[in-house]
Amino acid sequence: MIKQYVKNVNNIEVNNVKAPRLSQLKSYLKILGISYFLKNSNIPILANLVKRIIKSNHIFNNIVIVSRPRVTKISSKLDIAIIWLNIWDIQSGSKAKGLINWCFNIGSHITTIHSANMNPGISQCKNCWK
Repeated sequence: MIKQYVKNVNNIEVNNVKAPRLSQLKSYLKILGISYFLKNSNIPILANLVKRIIKSNHIFNNIVIVSRPRVTKISSKLDIAIIWLNIWDIQSGSKAKGLINWCFNIGSHITTIHSANMNPGISQCKNCWK
């Protein structure tokens, strides 16, 4: 425990000195192997449902999601989705490394977590970005 001191500097009391926090950065993950549509319907899976599923799964304990998960359909011919996640991580990236290659169930689908690039929503290849 850090001892707290009260000092009087120019008649201002300084109290509750906190330990410095580790700097955080974003890690980017993608979840593969889930159906784009809800079971037996043509309703696409929503980010709110994905967020609830992630929060209820034990492998995501102590993981903070930066923004809403993004759900994208792989192609117009396949009913498979990719879920993009941005999480807060420490500089070593240990939280993301601990999740990569984990499998878990969403309904009857077995999904796998992979690392992702920072710009997952761009539909062009890197050669076309010019």
